[in-house]
Amino acid sequence: MIRSGLLHIVLLLAAVAAMAAPPASRRMLLGDYTGGRVVILSADGKVEWETPAPGVTDVWMLPNGNILHSHYGGAKELTLDKKLVWEYKTGEGDEVYTCQRLPNGDTMVGELKDCRLIEVGKDGTIHKTVKVPTNAPDQHSRFRNARKLPNGHYLIACTGENVVKELDPDGAVLSSVPVPGNAFGAIRLKNGNTLVSCGDGHRLVEMDKDAKIVWSIDENELPGIPLRFVAGVQRLPNGNTVVCNWLGHGFIGNGTHMFEITRDKKVLWTNVDHATFKTLNTVQLLDVKGDCIKGQIVR
Repeated sequence: MIRSGLLHIVLLLAAVAAMAAPPASRRMLLGDYTGGRVVILSADGKVEWETPAPGVTDVWMLPNGNILHSHYGGAKELTLDKKLVWEYKTGEGDEVYTCQRLPNGDTMVGELKDCRLIEVGKDGTIHKTVKVPTNAPDQHSRFRNARKLPNGHYLIACTGENVVKELDPDGAVLSSVPVPGNAFGAIRLKNGNTLVSCGDGHRLVEMDKDAKIVWSIDENELPGIPLRFVAGVQRLPNGNTVVCNWLGHGFIGNGTHMFEITRDKKVLWTNVDHATFKTLNTVQLLDVKGDCIKGQIVR
């Protein structure tokens, strides 16, 4: 009885701690994977724009104000009045979980069935193909987000292998770094470190060039915010990090969708809006001045 009472108090305190952080007052672009849509959320928490996107895992607001996003069958670019200006459709049964607009105007798209990254021109022509070496048994477990770096290398979160791979421009493996979980995304920071969201490893880790973890958030480290599947992240110019805490795999309707955390691990705001969203897995804040690292954002 006493032990049960103590457990109840601990759970109550955790819930209070989670509610202590205010809701976000930031304008942002979001991908709701289970909800199958891309949303622009206003600073007061209202949906101001949305478009269907089954299986979305990567979203971008481009410098021209258009929205680029992935979906199960490929990737597309839309104006805010929902005019389709560019689209790439992959083959039947192929899964796509990443896209990125490149400085030359091409768009990188990751195709899991053929386990490759392709760079597609505005006219739909494939200008470059890079095979991603893998020993994952099925396409779903091959990779999630990938980024082409300014030096022409490719940084790839290889989910089923629990590693982050860096390939050279020709696709040769330069490194394959084990991570504590099935990586969803990896982004190269300005200081040369790599920020890795570790999926069902329930962790977010920042690793230096020697693969040493120099900063992390662990599963139960934040009171009232247990990490579930750690998905999309964005590093802000002030050093804060926005984290998508994907609530699939049994947690829909229960938990914190997203939060912003400082370097010393103070949670500044949370999103727990289960009435509007099912599972948030990718984010881009739209009201931040300066270079936000969500991969490599073209300015």
